[in-house]
Amino acid sequence: MTRKTAILAAAVAATVSALTAPAAAQARTAAATETRTGASSAAKGEVRYAWVKSCAQKGTGYTMACGPWMVVMRDGTTRALADARVHPVTAAGKVNEEVMSEFNLSGDGRSAAYFRKSDGKLVVRDFATNRVRVLPGTTSRLPKGVGMDDVDAKLSYDGGRIMLDYSDRNDKLPTLLVDLKTGKVSAISPRLSVQGFSPDGRHLLATRSTGENTTELLVLDENGATTARRVVPQVVANNTPQAVADDGNSVALMISTSSGKTRLRVYDLEADSVGAAVNVTVPKNESPHQLTWDASGSLTLWNLRNNKDGDTTAIVRHSLDRDSGATSTIDTLKLGSKVYMWWLPGE
Repeated sequence: MTRKTAILAAAVAATVSALTAPAAAQARTAAATETRTGASSAAKGEVRYAWVKSCAQKGTGYTMACGPWMVVMRDGTTRALADARVHPVTAAGKVNEEVMSEFNLSGDGRSAAYFRKSDGKLVVRDFATNRVRVLPGTTSRLPKGVGMDDVDAKLSYDGGRIMLDYSDRNDKLPTLLVDLKTGKVSAISPRLSVQGFSPDGRHLLATRSTGENTTELLVLDENGATTARRVVPQVVANNTPQAVADDGNSVALMISTSSGKTRLRVYDLEADSVGAAVNVTVPKNESPHQLTWDASGSLTLWNLRNNKDGDTTAIVRHSLDRDSGATSTIDTLKLGSKVYMWWLPGE
């Protein structure tokens, strides 16, 4: 099972538990209304987030995904992606309505990768031009014995590259790195768990569990070759989210302490040194969800805002000063009760 499939399965399990606890943790099964910030500078062709509607199932007491994928644009409009498959087709050729089909937004919000309904091919949509491109060669189709629910796809920040991680029975299939501009395909060892791209798309952060029960952190180049590797300290191995900078060396990570504080640390892979812990100024009811660098070396932090019952009520996007830990709110997505699943840029 891929990392993303595991997340989706957990969300479904949480929904099923609503049979006895309707208000149980619903980080991804809440409805969305949005509070827009900086609306005057909203960019056309840029997605704030994507979501799928939740529908109650008669006689069961729980909900299922229904309707098409929807994308909320930064210019205030909402689009339906009628060609994007919502429920995956398994390796056995059956539709699995209990989980979500693969969907990924690029970090800049301008591209999305998904399986097309009409032919089951993996495609990438450019929201500015509304052009849909099929992935090059055989990468648009699934390997034998792999279903749509066995794929984890991740676009680079600008949507120019895509990583395809397959979950096969014997863990033999390599992860593929596809350059969507040139069509070049590179293979990455299936023993590595690829976390994501640097802002320029030229580096990938990956991890590997060693035979000595330690964690090795690796940085790969745009061809999938290893440029740096290190067995990392426990504080790096055990804390997420993480992100690699354009230098292919600096790895930022968020730490949620036992006392409830949120801290930032930056790990220097080459020097094998962990920078000083910086306390991050965010409300106590928010928890780190996603962390990204930009080309200038600045950080963006996405937090989940939870109520006293542990339910997610909003997603907040902050700019984060790596030296002081100060944050500034860029965008807030308020959550309610009509969205079964949501997805963020870069996720």
